[in-house]
Amino acid sequence: MPEPVVARPDLARPDLATLERAELAAELAHWRAAARALTDLEVVAAASAWAALESYLGLRLRDSLTTAVLAVVEAADRVQHALSVPADLADLRRAVAGVRARYLRAEMVVDFYGDAVNTRTSPRTGALLRGLDTLAVDSMDKVLGPLGIEVPPVLCYRDGGAGASILRWNAILWDASPAPVAAVKITHHNLRRPTSLVHETGHQVAHLTGWNAELGEALAAVLAPADRDAAEVWRGWASEVAADVYAFVLLGWAPLPALATVVGGPSSRVFRMVPGDPHPFGWIRVQFGAALCRSWFGPGPWDDLARVWAARHPPAEAPPDAAAVVRASLPRLADLADACTRAPMRAFGGRPLSALADPRRVSPAALAQLAARSGPALWTSAYLRRLESLRILAWGVLRDAGPAAPGVPDVPTWITRLGTERDAA
Repeated sequence: MPEPVVARPDLARPDLATLERAELAAELAHWRAAARALTDLEVVAAASAWAALESYLGLRLRDSLTTAVLAVVEAADRVQHALSVPADLADLRRAVAGVRARYLRAEMVVDFYGDAVNTRTSPRTGALLRGLDTLAVDSMDKVLGPLGIEVPPVLCYRDGGAGASILRWNAILWDASPAPVAAVKITHHNLRRPTSLVHETGHQVAHLTGWNAELGEALAAVLAPADRDAAEVWRGWASEVAADVYAFVLLGWAPLPALATVVGGPSSRVFRMVPGDPHPFGWIRVQFGAALCRSWFGPGPWDDLARVWAARHPPAEAPPDAAAVVRASLPRLADLADACTRAPMRAFGGRPLSALADPRRVSPAALAQLAARSGPALWTSAYLRRLESLRILAWGVLRDAGPAAPGVPDVPTWITRLGTERDAA
């Protein structure tokens, strides 16, 4: 009869706790190595794309992203130490899971900015986007500079879709860190008339000055005597109204046709009111834009656009909620325009917005005078590009809408020159 097999103590399998510690250590090593690899930012964007950033912007962005990823590595190091000493397994599981979650959030941040930077891989596109960076900073400096508020750096990137967007500077990102730069999306279809850029930087300016809440109060005060419900609707639209108004005071009439193209469509779409949406529905947004132009420039082509929209989308076809807002708002559009541009605001040091950015400087007549006085130098002078960049952009967008003129570059070509100059500097 064979003798029974007795397990030798030195051949015994490790206990379950020891096995789990080893598995947790392996998982932790994976996430730590992944974070280490992510510090090589040329994995997410080509070296040529990083080189296409203005030096200060590039250094600031790279430093911020590297810091975010190294924070994951440091967190992993702390958990690695905890694995080497007696500790509760449940606590260790949570700690390793926390490193995993932290890595994935940091990866989202790096991928977002990496994808944005990578749209500059082509030298031509890199110069164009660099020029848009310059215009974005110029547009904010017009108001923030006189107020003594720091102008944030801006990273513009190209993407698809109908509308532009902004990730504001210092907004809280997926990993709970503040956004190191403002990131503005410019759509492919609007590169010839990128007036939406100033709408987006208007969001940043309104946030930094605290204008949104104050403007909401002013808009509601205009409508409250006639219709309290409509007054609250306009209060909820304040942030988007602020951005539209900001684009108007810096670019005049030029942004309105581009806006009408983006918010257009069938009547069911242009009258659609979505609860909680901060955007005014398309029909009233176009009519308000025309009212801003009329308020400062008198009659003009904006009236024709408003008339076409009213005929194409009769208010009688609007659903009840939108129809009620139309009835309350139309007779008061001029008053709403005044509240946005002529009323003193605490956000602007007790002055109206128009005292910092006078819309009369971007009237069609004023822009035509600038072009006539400058002649061909308007498109070639580096001095004028620095001094009058936004007015040249507005005039260029209006010129591009008409027949081509000999010797006059299109808007993307002019912006590319601006970006090339910044690169040389």
